[in-house]
Amino acid sequence: MKRLHSPWRSQYIASFKDEKPRKGESLFTQLLREKKDKKNLIVNRKKFCFVMMNLYPYNSGHLMIIPYKQATGISELSADENAEIMQTAGEMTEVLKQVMGPHGFNFGANIGRAAGAGIDDHLHFHLVPRWDGDTNFMPTLGDVKVVSEDMKTTYKKIIDVLQTKKIKRK
Repeated sequence: MKRLHSPWRSQYIASFKDEKPRKGESLFTQLLREKKDKKNLIVNRKKFCFVMMNLYPYNSGHLMIIPYKQATGISELSADENAEIMQTAGEMTEVLKQVMGPHGFNFGANIGRAAGAGIDDHLHFHLVPRWDGDTNFMPTLGDVKVVSEDMKTTYKKIIDVLQTKKIKRK
């Protein structure tokens, strides 16, 4: 597999040396405790869940919707928690439509390490914007993924829409 240099990853990983996770605490719980939303790319906090950008995105605008409760499976969440996660997914879909104009979305969860969860000790849901033709020769032939927009730029666009509460709905 070919690798592209991404210096922001090493800066991000180094940033965790400052704040040690508590025993049994997930990475997501640690980030919430820090209360550094801009640094940690947290774009929205709700009653039962929060939304953050994925630092290792499948596509530009890749968001994660994460319950505050450190659960490992959907059945561990209450009806209210599940309802808010779905409502938030709908809201964030509308925000991403405005910010990025995707043609579609992938939405789902990798539950457990065997299913592909990189962080398997805290359930989270992925919302990935998709465009016609976004799977091109790079991942197919070169085993490389190109993310087309700087994450800080996308973060600012999402925050701007959320702060103005100008979420257009059909």
